[in-house]
Amino acid sequence: MENHDAVQWSEDFACGIKVIDDQHKSLLDLINDLFNHATGDLEAEQEYFKQVVEKAVNYVKVHFATEEKIMQQTKFVGYEEHKKAHETFVVAVLNNARAFQKEKKIDLREFTRFLKEWVLTHVAHMDKQYFSHFRKNITLVKALTVR
Repeated sequence: MENHDAVQWSEDFACGIKVIDDQHKSLLDLINDLFNHATGDLEAEQEYFKQVVEKAVNYVKVHFATEEKIMQQTKFVGYEEHKKAHETFVVAVLNNARAFQKEKKIDLREFTRFLKEWVLTHVAHMDKQYFSHFRKNITLVKALTVR
């Protein structure tokens, strides 16, 4: 069965910084995996969510920390606004996780649609603001992202 909610990577999402592009691709893969588990079988969805939510939150935090470190080091003027958007998103995801822990249920498809819309909007609008800035500072960015 084809999943019409699935997200395909597009070069329109690419910033040209490999580590960030790879992280964005992984976020889209996570969203697609969530959609694949939103089958309508509530028991299976709840079990899956319980297993994946902490991993997902941690991955998002790592990604945001990567972006924010580069923003700080390259003196990106939109850093504070960007960091605040990241913090707001993490709080929203954690609130969903807490609600799940309390009530033991979550609408996985709705939660995943929220993630999808937020990530796509964030990358398309907020992240695009730093794309050219990072490219202008490519030597420093590469030095910061070498592992």
